[in-house]
Amino acid sequence: MDKQFLVEQLAERLRESASVARRASQAAAETARDGATPAEKREDARVALEFSGLAKGQTARAARVAAEISTLEVFRPAKLLPKSPISLGAVVEVEDGEQGRTFFLAPVGAGIELTGPGGDGFLSVVTPISPIGRAVLGKRVGDTVEVMVQDEAREWNITYVE
Repeated sequence: MDKQFLVEQLAERLRESASVARRASQAAAETARDGATPAEKREDARVALEFSGLAKGQTARAARVAAEISTLEVFRPAKLLPKSPISLGAVVEVEDGEQGRTFFLAPVGAGIELTGPGGDGFLSVVTPISPIGRAVLGKRVGDTVEVMVQDEAREWNITYVE
């Protein structure tokens, strides 16, 4: 699988997220500044403060996403050798007996869903600090891991690593 394609797709999703955060920040700042008449602002200054806080939060979100994009710009996932332990940049398939899932272990972007090259399947991004990422790091094909997902213990068999 073309892992660089996954990195580029992830970076694009993060750029979209940063753009949404910047627009939300601007809209909230404008509403805090201009959204009410002076009389309304005197009566309910809380509304202006709430929108101001929202604007600050969205600005911080955009800054965090920009830092994540910078991380991806230098991230080059290595090709794993057969039987090597799972490391950052791995594509990992797991099965729980009923269904399978595919993860891309990336430094940032947890929870984002990607599509494989040519629209081939879906991959969920997990990071090394996530429960799933921590569980699979260092493991190999054939190993079994236990992960808490939505307060439920799940046991997965690692069936494929690239």
